[in-house]
Amino acid sequence: MISALQGSGCDDLLAHLSETLPAGPWYYPEDQLSDLPMRQLAAEITREKLFLRLHQELPYAIHVETEKWEERKDGSVRIDQVVYVERDSQKKIVLGHKGSAIRAVGQAAREELAGILEQKVHLFLFVKVREGWGNDPERFREMGLEFPG
Repeated sequence: MISALQGSGCDDLLAHLSETLPAGPWYYPEDQLSDLPMRQLAAEITREKLFLRLHQELPYAIHVETEKWEERKDGSVRIDQVVYVERDSQKKIVLGHKGSAIRAVGQAAREELAGILEQKVHLFLFVKVREGWGNDPERFREMGLEFPG
């Protein structure tokens, strides 16, 4: 029996997998966290923080794009991201009362990104309405996905 919630049985599963799975080559350097480009990984981190913050209120037709990534002379990085929603009512949900929701999302994403990048991060989030973005094949290509149509 395994419980991810309580952690019971996980050590046994890991021991079994390490004994039975064949050794294989490393496909990425040991210090590389993902096969995604950092711009895309940063967008996914922000999207995750949106889901965690807004729970059931969050419209699932939401997309985050990293528009600008600028390494600064002081060793920090400036990241500009746009959160796209399909309707104005969704924009209000993402922004929250007086911008409280988007501020909290930005802070959480900034902290995680700073830990991953090991440098100070200046994260700027903008929320825009783009009607029907979920039906645009170009958006899917930008995310590295095939359009399901």
